[in-house]
Amino acid sequence: MSKYYGSIEAGGTKFVLAVGDEDYGIIKTHQIPTTHPEETISKTIAFFKENPVEAIGLGSFGPLDINSDSPTYGYITTTPKPDWGGINLLGKISDELNIPVAFTTDVNASAYGEMVKTGLEDVVYFTIGTGIGGGATQKGNFIGGRGHAEMGHQTVKRHPKDTNFEGICPFHNDYLEGLASGPTIAARLQKRGEEVEANHEVWELIAYYIAQAAVNATLTLVPERIILGGGVMSQPLILEKVQRHFIELLNGYVSLPCGIDDYITLPSVENNGSATIGNFALAASKID
Repeated sequence: MSKYYGSIEAGGTKFVLAVGDEDYGIIKTHQIPTTHPEETISKTIAFFKENPVEAIGLGSFGPLDINSDSPTYGYITTTPKPDWGGINLLGKISDELNIPVAFTTDVNASAYGEMVKTGLEDVVYFTIGTGIGGGATQKGNFIGGRGHAEMGHQTVKRHPKDTNFEGICPFHNDYLEGLASGPTIAARLQKRGEEVEANHEVWELIAYYIAQAAVNATLTLVPERIILGGGVMSQPLILEKVQRHFIELLNGYVSLPCGIDDYITLPSVENNGSATIGNFALAASKID
């Protein structure tokens, strides 16, 4: 009898739900706007009651408590998302569905999906979108101790042409997320990134900050590949700009395991679907 796995990609804008088969092929998907926690979680539970699965992989926006020994394990913690701080996301879902649920960050799930898809064990995945987050696997396992990495809140140095922009992060203003996430474009230019021409200098600024994050990941984690996902990376020229800034900033200090086009890449799974594949694989690990 075939086994079916569930995926919950819990984002700050929407929850992407999916059912997959034993080969991690997607059978059914559904999206729910991220509104009030009670409404969003209830709709998520209803979807999986209508579409039963053996286990679920849940990758969520955060910060999260992923320490299984903690009394608040499974909670969303200090998120700036209104009404979602202190929500027991894992508990509400697992208690209602009464099946195993693997719990991690959305970017960890994406990193895991890329690991499964590419066969590489040491990968770093950054999502550059409404926010910025990063996850990584080393030898097939997530990095982190009592908690998960917060790569989106690392310090980066200012681009010389961007010194007057305050930044938008409510916690740290001008850390990586406050300078390079999607909303920073609207904050600088009063229009969304999709409306900004490809040759506008704002993309150089964004690429410069993302490249610094890639350099930091290279020097601290020594991955086989760095994957850049999220809506900002859909801009047609930004990957090339990130790669160029990366090479300039690294300045030959360490050698890379491959050429730059294979080292810093877009996701191998279409439509930013890496987290779904990762969640299926994590769900399978709960029952195998």
